[in-house]
Amino acid sequence: MSTDAELAGGDLLYRVAEGVAWIRLNRPEAANALTPGQRDAIIGLLRDCDEDRSVRAIVLGATGRHFCGGADLRIDRPELDRPELDTGVTQHAATAMVMKTIAYGAHRLVTALQDCQKPVLASVQGTAAGLGVQLALACDLVLMAEEASFIEVFVRRGLVADGGAAYLLTRLAGLQRAKELMLLGDRISAAQAREYGLVTDVVPGDRLEARTAELAATLARGPTVALGLMKRLANRALDGDRTGALFDETLAQELAVNSADGRAGVAAFAERRPAEFRGY
Repeated sequence: MSTDAELAGGDLLYRVAEGVAWIRLNRPEAANALTPGQRDAIIGLLRDCDEDRSVRAIVLGATGRHFCGGADLRIDRPELDRPELDTGVTQHAATAMVMKTIAYGAHRLVTALQDCQKPVLASVQGTAAGLGVQLALACDLVLMAEEASFIEVFVRRGLVADGGAAYLLTRLAGLQRAKELMLLGDRISAAQAREYGLVTDVVPGDRLEARTAELAATLARGPTVALGLMKRLANRALDGDRTGALFDETLAQELAVNSADGRAGVAAFAERRPAEFRGY
C-alpha cells in the first residue's frame, strides 16, 4: 500500500512505498503514549515485514509534537492500588503481575525491533520519554530533529528504568552515561544524545522527513540479507566472547555469499560495475 492505513483503532499508521515500510504512532493528543494495542500491532507488523520480500527497510516514527511519551500507564499497568494487596500473598501476586506486564509488553517490543531481520530506522521528531527512549534506541539507526529530546523519566516516578534501558544505554553510551541518564532523569537534547553516541544524526526539524526518507531509501537499496546478518552480529557482539563472535561472523558470511544479492555483488565487483540488489 502507498497511502497510510490506520491500524490499532487509528492509533497507528502504516504504509509501504518503494521498499520502505513506514510505521507511525498516531496518538498526538496523548503525547503518543504507547498502548498495548499499538505495541502488539507494531510487533505484528515487524513480523510481517520480515516475511515480505517487498519490504527492505522500516521507519518507526510518530505524528504530532512528541515521539513517544512512554507506556500509557492509564491503560498498560497492573492494578496495584487495591487494598487487599497489603497482605504478603497478594503482594507476591502483584509482583508477578508487574513482571509479566513488562516481560510480555515492553520487552517483547524491544526484542522484536532488535530481532527484525530488516534494518529499522527511528525518526524522532519530538520528545521521547521513558519507554519512548528505548523504543528509539532499539532501532538500528536513529535520526533526531534538533528540537527533539530524550528523558529517562522513570526515576521521577520512583520506578526502575525498564524496557531494556540498562541493556541498551550501557552498550550505546557506556556505563557512566547510562547511570547519569537513569539515576538523574534529566532531559537531554538531540545534540547531547548525539554526543553520547545514542543517535546517528541530528537535523533541523523541517529536514527530518526528507533525511529519513533518504536514509531509508539507501537501506532499501542495500543487500537486505547481508544487512540483517550484520545487524545480528552487532547486537550479539557485546554478549559473547571473541571465539563465538568470529564463528558467528564466518557463518553469517557463508549465508551472505550464497544469497542472490551476495552472488550479484561479487559478480558486479568482478565486472567492475555497480551492483543492483534485489533484497534476497
